[in-house]
Amino acid sequence: MVARTGPWSTLPVRRVQAGDPKLDGERGGDWHLRVPAVRQVLEHGWDLGPATVLVGENGAGKSTLVEGIATTFGMAGEGGSTGSMHRTRPTESGFAHDIQLVRGAGAPRRGFFLRAETMHGFYTYLDEHPSARDPEFHALSHGESFLELIGSRMMRPGLYVLDEPESALSFTGSLALLQHLHDLVRNDSQVILSTHSPLLAALPGATIYEVGEWGLRECAWDELDLVTSWRGFLDAPERYLRHVLAD
Repeated sequence: MVARTGPWSTLPVRRVQAGDPKLDGERGGDWHLRVPAVRQVLEHGWDLGPATVLVGENGAGKSTLVEGIATTFGMAGEGGSTGSMHRTRPTESGFAHDIQLVRGAGAPRRGFFLRAETMHGFYTYLDEHPSARDPEFHALSHGESFLELIGSRMMRPGLYVLDEPESALSFTGSLALLQHLHDLVRNDSQVILSTHSPLLAALPGATIYEVGEWGLRECAWDELDLVTSWRGFLDAPERYLRHVLAD
């Protein structure tokens, strides 16, 4: 992974690298060290640009990577802004303890982590620590609450990490999020996104990584397995359903 310089040197996170070079011995018992993508980052480092998209099957390590970056940057593992104290049951891997972030000189330290699977608990936390700017998130639909949160917490320059935000969003909602993320990047923010959505993976200017048993590999959008699979299904759903629904 070649280091990037120039204007990218002012990003909140320029590079992710191992903080402890000793990754063998007893450390090998940590489950996250057996994930190829995680191991690749720890062994070779990972240079990041203004927008990064991770796609891949469940269990490939996408959430482990984004969670580790978010928590090392100072966000709660269950979502929230930099410095958030929200926590229910700790389930994070040890990846955050294994890495250090190379930050850009003078880059903003503001950030927000949107983790789809824990947003219900985060809304309860916000209800218990009310702010005049917040609506009653639990009274909104799933998608409305996501877009409202994104609109209120992801505005000023900073690092914005999102883990599978499409789970709450319709097609038009995903388009609205895509536009918002694009605007953030154009206005000096950095975005790191893990997704199963071919729509969100099309974030303009993003470097896309396909995550799998090979680790991390850069890939063009139209060459992603995610895109070719959806394209094949939409062109001829009966070919897929014939196998899935066979007696």
